[in-house]
Amino acid sequence: MILSILDTDLYKFSTSNAYFQLYPLAEGTFKFNDRAAEVYDGAFLAELKAEIARLCELALSDEEFEYVTGHVRYIHRNYWEWLRGFRFQPEKVEVSLDEGGHLQMEVTDFLYRVTLYEVPLLAIVAELRNRVRGVRADKAKALELLDAKMDFANENALPFSEFGTRRRFSSELHEAVVAEIKARCPRYCAGTSNVHFARLYGMTPIGTFPHEWVMFHSGVFGYKRANYLSLEDWIKVYDGALGTALIDTFTTNSFLRTLTLKQAKLLDGFRQDSGDERVVGDAIIARLEEFGIDPKEKILVFSNALDFPRYKKVMDYFRGRIRVSAGIGTNLTCDPGIEGYRPANIVMKLSRCRMSAKDPWEKVIKISDDAGKHMGESKEFEIASHELHLDE
Repeated sequence: MILSILDTDLYKFSTSNAYFQLYPLAEGTFKFNDRAAEVYDGAFLAELKAEIARLCELALSDEEFEYVTGHVRYIHRNYWEWLRGFRFQPEKVEVSLDEGGHLQMEVTDFLYRVTLYEVPLLAIVAELRNRVRGVRADKAKALELLDAKMDFANENALPFSEFGTRRRFSSELHEAVVAEIKARCPRYCAGTSNVHFARLYGMTPIGTFPHEWVMFHSGVFGYKRANYLSLEDWIKVYDGALGTALIDTFTTNSFLRTLTLKQAKLLDGFRQDSGDERVVGDAIIARLEEFGIDPKEKILVFSNALDFPRYKKVMDYFRGRIRVSAGIGTNLTCDPGIEGYRPANIVMKLSRCRMSAKDPWEKVIKISDDAGKHMGESKEFEIASHELHLDE
């Protein structure tokens, strides 16, 4: 189900590299969460364990090494040299079903290693979920639906990137979708988050950093300056490259409160992944104007479960005020042409971390602009809400 060690999102490598360069002794645990609380059986669990075991077979090939060192130059060559020797260790993945048949899964390791498990594990669960239930994609219908979306994007000049690896219907359908997007919408598709398909289809690999980067900083440095310090560290590693900041780890308002003039000038833009697009975008524009920065020099990337008609409304609202793009995932890679089909609603997030083995474990959380995307324990929410003044 996982086609290559590069069959993952670019931001997994950029974040792994940031840990590798700045925090090589830091450790973390990633924990699986099924927001839909779906029920599975022993047969599913056995197949899942077998598929996870196959991850150890993946390795960076010579051709892939030449590609990433030539096309992803903002990540240090020494990192890619290390990745050539990296192998997944399936024995580190603890996986089981609870008494209700709900999937439990977590993995612990050095953060520069463990972050690489997240997307492959999610993609395996999403595809296996369909396979064991005998759900097969209607490929012809799926591509027909996709072509209508590409026509809509072309007609309305909607720039977007494909972000659909983690909850794709299958690797086979994902590749077909990427190939069709490349053929049908070369002008408005900026690229794909999937590095493997970017290489195969001559597309730009897209991505910066995920929520975990800010969550890690909250765990080892505290909530009050997590947003600020995570951006400072990102700038330290990438020196202005990969300059689109994810803004909603502890709500957008919290992010904007600690955003500095220097950071705002260095950043290319901001990615909204929860909340109301108009409210969040207006807040970003207002903050930029407070700094004396022309918002039209920046970009807003929207990635909160978008489809193209909804995205057009967002584009129309901000037209002429700030540049806009979108990261569209499930709507592209998990629309298999089956009436009534519902994609998996799964995530795998950092749940705890520590600076080194000498330090105590610190629990981490995510406080989204959408309550349904919150993750973590209630006690930590109370602490974070107080320290970040979220109730004021």
